[in-house]
Formats: sequence, C-alpha cells, structure tokens
Amino acid sequence: MILRLTKIAGISISLIFISLASYAGDPAQGKEKSQTCVSCHGETGISVSPQYPHLAGQYEDYLVQALVDYRDGDRDNAVMKGFAAALSDDDIEDLAAYFASQEGLFTPSEDQW
Repeated sequence: MILRLTKIAGISISLIFISLASYAGDPAQGKEKSQTCVSCHGETGISVSPQYPHLAGQYEDYLVQALVDYRDGDRDNAVMKGFAAALSDDDIEDLAAYFASQEGLFTPSEDQW
C-alpha cells in the first residue's frame, strides 16, 4: 500500500513539473501576431498611455494565463475579452513569448508619458 501511494505521489509530482514547464511560444511569430496589441501596448510592449499595462519583460506564464483568462471569461475586461476571444492556444503562447522576450518590466516616471 505504501509503495503504491509513493508511486502515485511520484507520478503526481512529475505531472505538476511537466505542467509548469516553459511554454513553446515563438517570439518571431508573436511579433507578427501582435499588430492588434501594439495600438495600446506599444510595438515592443511599452504602452503608449498609463491606462494600458506594459507587457515587455513580463513573465511568459503570467501573460499566457492572463490571455487565457480573458479569452475564457475568467478575467473581466470587455476590450481584452473581445481581442482574446479569437486567439488560439498557439497564438497566446507566441504573443506571450514575444512580449516576455522584450526589454522592459519597469515603472515609468511621470515624465516618460
């Protein structure tokens, strides 16, 4: 019985690590797919206005989760839900890989707007 529980625990832990593995998004494809995003979030993920978040340098898994949540209705924003609704899982992974690969993730000062 203990051996069986140990095997089950080992398999469970392995599956958790597999699910936490890096996403296989392609930054080059993400750049091509980002044309809708750039009007608010900027070409390289540095937003054009303080009302839109910077995406550059964000953690890839955070970006994937945010887009999936917008697409699936678990995160509420009418604009983002509309944009994300048409995205496939591959599109989301590519976009996340692109924006995560950009330099950024800083807090701009007031004079940078």
